[in-house]
Amino acid sequence: MNTLTMATQDPVRVAIDYLLAHGGFLSLLGMPAVLAIISFAYRILHLRHNRQPHTYGRTNTIYWPTQIFISLASLALIVLAISQCSGDAPSLGLVPAALLMLVAWSTALVLNKKEHAYEVRSSDYLFAYFFVTIATSLLSLYILNDHALPSEDDLGVIASYISAYHTLSAFTLLIAAAFAVESFPRSGTQVQIRAREKQHLSDFELANAFSRITFHYIHSIITLGARRPLKATDIESTMLPDLHTKVNYDRVGASWEKSKAKAAQFGKAPSYLFAVLRAYRAKIAVGVSLRLMGFAIGFLPTVLFSQLLKFIRDYSDAVHGGTGLPPPIHVGLLIAAGMFLSNMTASLLAAAALQTTTEVGCQARAATVALIYAKALKLSPAARQKSTLGEITNHMAVDAEKMIIASNFMPLIFTIPFEFGISMYLLYRLLGWSSCTGLVVFAIITPIQAKMGAFLNGFANTRLEYMDERIRLLTEILSNIKIVKLYGWEDAFRTKVEEIRAKELVALKWLATIRALLTIVFSSVTLLMALATFSVYATVGGPNMTPGKITSEVIFVSITLFGMMSKPLGMITHMVSQTIGVLVGCRRIQGFLLMEEIDSSVVLRYSRQVPSGNSPTIAVEIQNGAFAWEQQKEETTRSTETDDENQPLLAGAASPTVYRPTLNNINIRITDGSLTAVVGRIGQGKSSLLGAIMGEMYKLQGTVKVFGDIAYVPQQAWIINATLKDNILFGKPYDQEKYDHIVFASGLVPDFAMLPAGDQTEIGERGINLSGGQKQRVSLARAAYQDADVYLLDDPLSAVDAHVDQHLWSNLVGPNGMLSNKTRILVTHGIHHLEHVDQILVSKDGLISEAEHYDELMAANGAFYQLIKEYSVGQKKKKARNDEDKNKVGESDSEDDSARNTIVATEETAKKDDDDEDDANGELVSDEKMVDGKVSWKILMVYARAVSLPKAIFCIFMFIAGQAVHISTNLWLRKWINDTEESERTDSTLHPVSYYLLGYGGLVLLFMFFDVLINYVSEVICGIQGSKVLFNQLLNRIFRLPMSFFDTTPMGRIVNRFSSDIDSIDEQLPEEFNDLFAFMSIIGGALFLVAYSTPTFLIMIPPLGIVYFFIQDYFIKCSASLKRLYSVSKSPLYQHFSESLAGVSTIRVMRGLQAQSLAQNQARADTVANRMYVYNLANRWLQVRVELLSSLIVFLSAALSVLKAGELEPTLVAVALSYSITMQGFINYLIRTVNEVQNILVSVERVQEYSEKPMEAPAVTGVPLSESWPQQGRVVFKNYSARYREGLDLVIKDASFEVKPAEKVGIVGRTGAGKSSLTLALFRIIEAADSYWSIASDPSMEGKQVDYEMFHSGNGNGGSIEIDGVDISTLGLRDLRRHLAIIPQDPTLFAGTVRENLDPFNEVSDADLWEALERAHLKSYISSLAGGLSYEVAQNGENFSVGQRSLVCLARALLRKTKVLILDEATAAVDVETDDLIQKTIRKEFKDRTILTIAHRIKTVMDSDKILVLEKGQVEEFESPSRLLKKPESLFYSLAQQAGEI
Repeated sequence: MNTLTMATQDPVRVAIDYLLAHGGFLSLLGMPAVLAIISFAYRILHLRHNRQPHTYGRTNTIYWPTQIFISLASLALIVLAISQCSGDAPSLGLVPAALLMLVAWSTALVLNKKEHAYEVRSSDYLFAYFFVTIATSLLSLYILNDHALPSEDDLGVIASYISAYHTLSAFTLLIAAAFAVESFPRSGTQVQIRAREKQHLSDFELANAFSRITFHYIHSIITLGARRPLKATDIESTMLPDLHTKVNYDRVGASWEKSKAKAAQFGKAPSYLFAVLRAYRAKIAVGVSLRLMGFAIGFLPTVLFSQLLKFIRDYSDAVHGGTGLPPPIHVGLLIAAGMFLSNMTASLLAAAALQTTTEVGCQARAATVALIYAKALKLSPAARQKSTLGEITNHMAVDAEKMIIASNFMPLIFTIPFEFGISMYLLYRLLGWSSCTGLVVFAIITPIQAKMGAFLNGFANTRLEYMDERIRLLTEILSNIKIVKLYGWEDAFRTKVEEIRAKELVALKWLATIRALLTIVFSSVTLLMALATFSVYATVGGPNMTPGKITSEVIFVSITLFGMMSKPLGMITHMVSQTIGVLVGCRRIQGFLLMEEIDSSVVLRYSRQVPSGNSPTIAVEIQNGAFAWEQQKEETTRSTETDDENQPLLAGAASPTVYRPTLNNINIRITDGSLTAVVGRIGQGKSSLLGAIMGEMYKLQGTVKVFGDIAYVPQQAWIINATLKDNILFGKPYDQEKYDHIVFASGLVPDFAMLPAGDQTEIGERGINLSGGQKQRVSLARAAYQDADVYLLDDPLSAVDAHVDQHLWSNLVGPNGMLSNKTRILVTHGIHHLEHVDQILVSKDGLISEAEHYDELMAANGAFYQLIKEYSVGQKKKKARNDEDKNKVGESDSEDDSARNTIVATEETAKKDDDDEDDANGELVSDEKMVDGKVSWKILMVYARAVSLPKAIFCIFMFIAGQAVHISTNLWLRKWINDTEESERTDSTLHPVSYYLLGYGGLVLLFMFFDVLINYVSEVICGIQGSKVLFNQLLNRIFRLPMSFFDTTPMGRIVNRFSSDIDSIDEQLPEEFNDLFAFMSIIGGALFLVAYSTPTFLIMIPPLGIVYFFIQDYFIKCSASLKRLYSVSKSPLYQHFSESLAGVSTIRVMRGLQAQSLAQNQARADTVANRMYVYNLANRWLQVRVELLSSLIVFLSAALSVLKAGELEPTLVAVALSYSITMQGFINYLIRTVNEVQNILVSVERVQEYSEKPMEAPAVTGVPLSESWPQQGRVVFKNYSARYREGLDLVIKDASFEVKPAEKVGIVGRTGAGKSSLTLALFRIIEAADSYWSIASDPSMEGKQVDYEMFHSGNGNGGSIEIDGVDISTLGLRDLRRHLAIIPQDPTLFAGTVRENLDPFNEVSDADLWEALERAHLKSYISSLAGGLSYEVAQNGENFSVGQRSLVCLARALLRKTKVLILDEATAAVDVETDDLIQKTIRKEFKDRTILTIAHRIKTVMDSDKILVLEKGQVEEFESPSRLLKKPESLFYSLAQQAGEI
């Protein structure tokens, strides 16, 4: 028998002969079959014993074809074995291999049957064996065809091998057919449809192995996204079980608790990052392993490239030099094919690794957001002072977000050394010890990188601190934007934001500079390493320290390896930056998670006691209690002067006085079912008492016991952005009868009738479209619906009018109300209900000074007696009429006012529901706007203009020039090689080595210079400039937007733009644009070289280009939709978080609300996680397809070089192929970067969207106005009409009246009458109907032009308002608002000093400030604070009581020397005594000013010069109160009668 032939010059034959000599086909085909048999048997047993059949049926269109093809393939194996047994040729192990395969595929028939019965997707076991069988069968066919042929005269052996070849071919085709059928997607089959419906399986769980590897299961969404903009419902089926927030919250939470426990043992701080890494260590290990495998296989193309260059060199020498026979062409083609396959395998592994680590990032982010939210609900009072809403939102929006990005970069800590090590090993084999020179260069560079990294860390921390401060301030401003506008403080607050932003930009500039320098170091380091290595190699790198031989294989394979090293080394910058970012973020999150939590053991909670005998049961008991809003610090002595009833003084405020608790020596017993009233002046500890009962304060001593569930109604009603019904139910099951009863008792029936969609009307953020009284009644209804045992009511009746007050008392709160069998503790500033309560607690200086029944307190003739006698006007009249009122008031709310028994003065704040402002369906806040399709060129130009076009063009030019220099370095090396070879052939003199090294070194230094310039200009100059311009445009526009925008836009959406979107523009966009231009220049240069060296390749560029652009365009449409969906999904998360923090006390105290809120947060976080997951899946889909095409380019370049090997210059081919291999990765990076730029430009688009919103009227006009205007204070309304938005009904209708100078006018009217709308009109918060600015500033006019001539034609038909003869519509808003004064219903303080809260423009002397505080009855209190006027006010003024905030607003009005003052229910939150003081101050200090007053307490307006009665937006009465009181039929008369004033 003839032996197998072998061509010594063919390495492929060497490898195959080795295989045939060591088992032959038995090793190639039989060993996989043995492994398959074992695996199949295990799988069958596993399904039988551990799984249940799914009962969804069987997909016969896939099952039967697969079974038939496998059966036919098994028959082919039988034929193969029989034919070889009876043939003349040696089997080379083919017979036993065929028999083993027969057993394996017979077992596969059984397994396939079981898989269809137990699983709804194809078997991974079968998929793997299909793939292995096809691969080994094809290799076997190649061996049989080309390597196993004996000499020509043995015809029997030849016939036997031919028969085996044909039979094995048939087997391979049948298995391939079965594989194709089995790989067919099953998403449309009945089995998977039923499984999806019943088991809620995701697309990934239903996808087969092929679909998972290639990410084909996301293809349907990509296709849909290319056809039309994606909707949220399109991607709901993609959510993986592992991505659910609850799962990850539990996992990371458990790991965090372990870390805390372990750290506590050693007295160290726990690491949150370590806790996260430990929670996902298994998945991280899989991701890193896949990356390492991918990178290892990724080096095979370079090894094969060396063989390819040797092949081309040998072929060229054989053809041109006559050195022998050229090597076979198929060898070169196999090398090219090997490069293609290894590239594709590496790409698939890299994509799988990237997806795995990205999923870890998504999981970690979801868990972190949930942990932050859960922690925020547990913060102690002191911790809440230290962490503002803006800071905590930043933890969610920025710090947690970094985990997703860092998840892709942190594994580089392991993979970069691995890649670097393989590169150095291959370089060592190529260049010997000379390669170590490169290590020396790297060792010199590393300390520089470490130092730069330390700087990065510091500036990253600084930048985030400023960002926190900026977001905190913006959040506070946006929360109180109406107050900012009313006071005309936009400029002051904008300046404060800009000052913080300027500091942030300085830190950002240093951050970008260091990052640019790091990029410079590592993009050029491989050139420096190559320069140093070639210098040593060319001089002493050969044997025995002789000069090394310069060849194309040595130089260009080395260049390729150095180029491959440039990727990991270049990524060091990003890796360090992102790792530092996540370290900083995790430390910040860690600090937050370690903050002090509220002590749940402060209050002992028991179930409601069952009455036994005649002894009363206790509902609330406090024994010897002392409570404070802040903890006592041992190292310092501080005072919390307890004129503060809500929050303590700031922790940083030092005081020489001795620490004193807010409440002291508290001993109370409240019986079950009783009604207890808590009274006292503002700041005396009334609300703090409720806080102590709820466990919201620090307990210094004593015990607190509560028997039963608690419901809490805060002083400032907590309303969420939902329907009215949802605000009442608040997660409780709907009970029609109970609901109707509560709605009636809460006095909401007439409100439901008035609202456009009844209880389905959507309520805006913070209840913006409800009046103060409506919000309070909704809050009461919610508490009642909770069906608790103990009700804590913090002055809920102060915000409602007299008749509503009586209705609530009679039907809900009072002795005969529906809560009469519940325990009620009512904090109240009113005194007219006190005689009907069971017990009165008098709070004074943090003590309960008196605690008795009303009659007993009156008999004692103490302070309480004096208060009642002095301030209870008409007490006897009211008492005599009490029964009558009880009968009337329930009817008067719902009846038409023709009966004249209806009380007309009702509560109203500046609100939008004065008329039917909402749409007919009750929706107020619409879904966030999303632009369809790709980001337009217009947005790109917006960013280019922000950067400045000349700078952008200069950057592009520098990138092209830099790449030209980079190419020149390799062309210079080519010249060196050609000169060396020419010298060897002609025996001519070669230039000295120094000539080539100096030329190469000069080009390297020139490239580094360009690199320095490019990175600095693109990231530092252009990037910072673009960020600055876009931020300023957004900030300026936000301050100039009309109030209607803020009423209908959740604050979370605006904050999202100032946090996430601006952060993307600040950091990501400059980096991505830098990468984009770099990749474009690299690829352009590579294509030029490939086309120049192999002109035939030019034919392939058009079709490949078309395919690339098709994929990119196809993908980007979908990607843009996904990015937008992801961006808008974050706003509801932040909004819910903001709402939860506003009502955190309510959430904590009411049973079940904490778990409900956590579930709602997790549901929103799930939406964010799913959309981010799908977005990343789409990127992996793109990556696999682009890298397939990139591998195809390398294959075509290599194959064309092989086919033209005899015609091409080897060194030029070496340069071109070197660049094509390097280009492969950059093409993928380019398309991903183009996509990433598109997606980040969505942030620019979102910022630009708000930067183009219609503005309100100008801040300044050309109308001259003296500083003393208005000098008289005459206010004239002339046929004035107004509406809140175009298309809505008028809220003020043809109002005409005149307020004379220094006249005091009281304004009354029912809910929706237009009282507050009238005051808003004075400040031009709303404009005259159909006037130019009412139309031009309307949201519906976005992008439209308005005829300016309307402005000159009498303000449309909306009339006018004149102050001292000046039409206010001709004035700038700043001029107008700063010349008027207002004390609003919701008193607002801002974070900053007391001085800044009184005088933000720093225009008033300290003496004047103290004088104003003295007149406002605050001087003694402010003087007692550490720092006095410099005392720091907490966010939203939380360290001042509501009453104290009202007095600060009074001081502001005193400072503003204006002739017109508006009081918008300004004393609703203060006690009657303080109210009287304020009224006396107003009468004394504002005696020469015009005053317009809206008030609930009729006594407040009884001494007015005139009363203005509004009804449905129209002026009904305008006369002096004395004249109106003489008319029993007047509306005002009925009001005064109800209030007991007559």
